[in-house]
Amino acid sequence: MKTENQRDGKNHNQNGKNQKNGKSAGHREQRENREPAGAAELREIKAAASQTEKKRGGKQQAGGALPKVKIIPLGGLEQIGMNITAFEYEDSIMVVDCGLSFPSDDMLGIDLVIPDVTYLEQNLDKVKGFVITHGHEDHIGALPYILQKINVPVYGTKLTMGLIENKLKEHNLMKSTKRKVVRHGQSINLGCFRVEFIKTNHSIADAAALAIFTPAGIIVHTGDFKIDYTPVFGDAVDLQRFAELGRKGVLALMSDSTNAVRAGFTASERTVGKTFDGIFAEHRTNRIIVATFASNVDRVQQIINSAYKYGRKVVVEGRSMVNVIGTASELGYISIPEGTLIDIEQMKNYTDEQTVLITTGSQGESMAALSRMASNLHRKVSIKPNDVVIFSSTPIPGNEKAVYKVINELSQKGAEVIFQDTHVSGHACQEEIKLMYALLRPKFALPVHGEYRHLVANRGLAISMGIPKENVLLMSSGDVVEITSDSCKVNGHVPSGGILVDGLGVGDVGNIVLRDRQNLAQNGIIIVVLTLEKYSNQLLAGPDIVSRGFVYVRESEDLLDEAKRVVDEAVMDCLDRHLTDWGKIKNIIRDSLSDFLWKRMKRNPMILPIIMEVE
Repeated sequence: MKTENQRDGKNHNQNGKNQKNGKSAGHREQRENREPAGAAELREIKAAASQTEKKRGGKQQAGGALPKVKIIPLGGLEQIGMNITAFEYEDSIMVVDCGLSFPSDDMLGIDLVIPDVTYLEQNLDKVKGFVITHGHEDHIGALPYILQKINVPVYGTKLTMGLIENKLKEHNLMKSTKRKVVRHGQSINLGCFRVEFIKTNHSIADAAALAIFTPAGIIVHTGDFKIDYTPVFGDAVDLQRFAELGRKGVLALMSDSTNAVRAGFTASERTVGKTFDGIFAEHRTNRIIVATFASNVDRVQQIINSAYKYGRKVVVEGRSMVNVIGTASELGYISIPEGTLIDIEQMKNYTDEQTVLITTGSQGESMAALSRMASNLHRKVSIKPNDVVIFSSTPIPGNEKAVYKVINELSQKGAEVIFQDTHVSGHACQEEIKLMYALLRPKFALPVHGEYRHLVANRGLAISMGIPKENVLLMSSGDVVEITSDSCKVNGHVPSGGILVDGLGVGDVGNIVLRDRQNLAQNGIIIVVLTLEKYSNQLLAGPDIVSRGFVYVRESEDLLDEAKRVVDEAVMDCLDRHLTDWGKIKNIIRDSLSDFLWKRMKRNPMILPIIMEVE
């Protein structure tokens, strides 16, 4: 984009439009009269920022310096999930999204991972609010935990706010949290920022991109998006508004990168509805079970449409599925014909060909409804040889083994499993991302939302669309990116990463505890118990050895007897040397037993010596 921002040192905040060199003042005035909606507001924001700076002595603007906005991704990069990004200018911070991620295989016993918001806590007086793009867990899931530390208003669209409120109710935060529902096309003011919600499409209704009007220029954050010209619910993406912003001049685009490695376009959600119709027509005598994401309300709507068309009753199973569908139904985002939805308890009153079961578990989650059905652990539903099970999703990277395990279990029970052409992505492929670059024509590109390979692919698309290579920045979580009208660079780093949630404990499990859990899981534990007299330190009982997860005790009595002798010799050696430091005695026991077991078994269990004292 061959434009430059014309600014002078005294009045640059009132002149935020991109202008071509050589234009006369008259021509500029004509352009100002034809400028798109939003330009006047942007000037007002910049003027307000200028007044604020003047009150502070003009520190930021001294010598004609350009306004400098900080973009700080606290999560959501190098992975799919835990999306949260802070935007900062002077005394104002606004935060886009506040999501969680799910634990990896090596995080034993961990339920959730939420972002480290130490930086926001340190600048609590600056934080003006959370702006949420849509209602997926990786964008709203951490809110109940973070709002307990940073109690600021939350802004989102109608369905997004409904799903957030479900979480706030669970954590008793409804009364203490200010919430505001924002419609597409509306704007909100947060300190020095004005944020406009722009209609986009995604695999959940009411998704929004954000146009963030800052003193440095307009930054567009796409959120998670796809371009669907025929959505199941609501309007298509507002391409016109993106084009208007592009004509006005966009400083930076932060674009969804999830499908940046995929060529072409993402298919419309409506194509899945035709596939369902075909499957329902072909399997009129079978019970049909469909597993999909609980949040994909449009997908559930199409399943219900096909069920109604073929005279079937619908059962919704899975806690998250029931909650989301209930909320979507109350808010008018899903239409269920009267008499179509029945309770799972009523399913026994209908034959197999009269029912459809919509359930969670499309990602092979061990506690989800479909997984429990496949493992014969579900109390109310058993898989039958005549069942047809449809996986209406694709495995999230890392979930493939779990998904295929469930498919194998279902197949072993005689069910027919269908997973071809039953899902379309909610994220933009390469041609849609390129269209966004073409409409917005940003000066800088900052790819977001994805693993590193996705970000690299997005960078390639930006460069192919004419953005100079030096104007495309790959960020990492915790980077402090400083952006002005003519520069964009990383300048510093803040604390970032994941905080582990285990039950009711938040952050009390760290790397050391995880390492112990991994050691226990891989090698087991041996507990050595002995009793010493309080003052004389004479051995009164033991040492006794208890083993868990190391060897099968009944078949390893000789080994444990030898281990007991090794410990006995180590203890007697300590007592002969009149050692009274129990810490040293425990270390000697641990080292002696560890050496013995490694030589004999080439195993390294956790060894826990316990010394009891009696008078």
